[in-house]
Amino acid sequence: MLLLGASGSGKSTLLRGLAGVLGDDEDGEQAGTLSVGDAPASTARGRVGMVLQDPDAQVILARVGDDVAFGCENLGVARDEIFPRVRAALDAVGLDVALDRSTTALSGGQKQRLALAGALAMQPGLLLLDEPTANLDPEGVREVRDAVIRSVAATGATLVVVEHRVDVWAEHVDRVIVLASGVDGGAGVLADGSPDEVFVSHERMLTDAGVWVPGVRPEISRMASWSDAAAGVVGVPLLRGEQVAVGRRAFGEREARIAASGIDVEVAAGRSLAITGANGVGKSTLALTLAGLLEPVSGTVEATAELRGAGDAVAFARRGWRRRPVGAPGVDPLQWRSSELLSRIGTVFQDPEHQLLATTVRAELEVGPRALGLSDHEIAARVEPLLERLRLTRLAAVNPFTLSGGEKRRLTVASALATRPRVLVLDEPTYGQDARTWRELASLIAAVRDAGTAVVFVTHDLDLVRELADETLQLGAS
Repeated sequence: MLLLGASGSGKSTLLRGLAGVLGDDEDGEQAGTLSVGDAPASTARGRVGMVLQDPDAQVILARVGDDVAFGCENLGVARDEIFPRVRAALDAVGLDVALDRSTTALSGGQKQRLALAGALAMQPGLLLLDEPTANLDPEGVREVRDAVIRSVAATGATLVVVEHRVDVWAEHVDRVIVLASGVDGGAGVLADGSPDEVFVSHERMLTDAGVWVPGVRPEISRMASWSDAAAGVVGVPLLRGEQVAVGRRAFGEREARIAASGIDVEVAAGRSLAITGANGVGKSTLALTLAGLLEPVSGTVEATAELRGAGDAVAFARRGWRRRPVGAPGVDPLQWRSSELLSRIGTVFQDPEHQLLATTVRAELEVGPRALGLSDHEIAARVEPLLERLRLTRLAAVNPFTLSGGEKRRLTVASALATRPRVLVLDEPTYGQDARTWRELASLIAAVRDAGTAVVFVTHDLDLVRELADETLQLGAS
């Protein structure tokens, strides 16, 4: 079964209910009955396997093999049966790494495969998947989908999958349920039937509700001028990387493992650079390196004089930061203070929860502007338009950690824009978005770029590349 709906319609909450893991009011409320077979969902231990929307939240142990085996061990599977299950599950999802590989050294897409392998190894009767292909490259999407279909066929398990990539699953499910958004006419079921019944008979209704429909591609619109973006001359270089090698040092390792090397790259005002490639080739690591958050293994990343002079010197003076004379920082963004980065390079991480700081959505958007020393009036002038443009106004007083995955992503993009950076670095910016919010988010990024901001985005979203990329840097290409 394929479970669809606009962002925030309750898809992930329903999956958690079926898995029996609704804990408190923040997780979601339940009315009526949720059963797995003849037992309440809350008591169906061992019968349900679930892959969460955020794979980081599902990584438990330090080594790959141990993490995949964890569920089997908890279910009391015989020891001599666990290893064959672990190996078979890893092979099925295409995660070709050593069993003793540190889980901290895996990319986001590799962690997605790891979580799925752990669920498949348990051989559950009910398999619940929440955006299982969101962070995967196109080949990985097919591999994971096929692995799931084979597993379900072999075990007779029931599959419920939440996914915005409808085309991937439409031919492999026999039922589609579409949840209505509470914003657009009340909660409940918008459509229920076979794929043909739902997608053919209700195409217009689903499109209007923001649901992805096979064969229907949302087009971005040219928005009015983006007043919150820093003006710049198109084509002026802001960042340069020369012969850059990137990698990360896993826990317990002395040397970083090089993921990509020999990279020459230039980031220019009013231009957008898409970083693409298979999982594990260093896309996110390169993005963080360009953003001044990771040190390159070798080579150099330097900010031009144009970018170094883009900071808010007045803000420095207001806050009394006198350790360095007010003015431009050095050429290496890695050496900049966070306050110096704020108005120069804004970063949106692959996992939104890694950068949430405040207790309300509005306060989250205010964090950066307050750090710049702006007045309440100036802060409101930046925050209110962002709330409106990204459909967050109704959520302004809500705790960010209770938002859906798609809502969290829009919030983190808005938070980065609130400081008006000259360079915007985005890691999978359209992850978890319904068709309507995808269009709005892509249109906003285009408007920000057109206003003079340099945009760097890591993505597996080929539609986004086609719509936004002025240049593409493909890592791992032979």
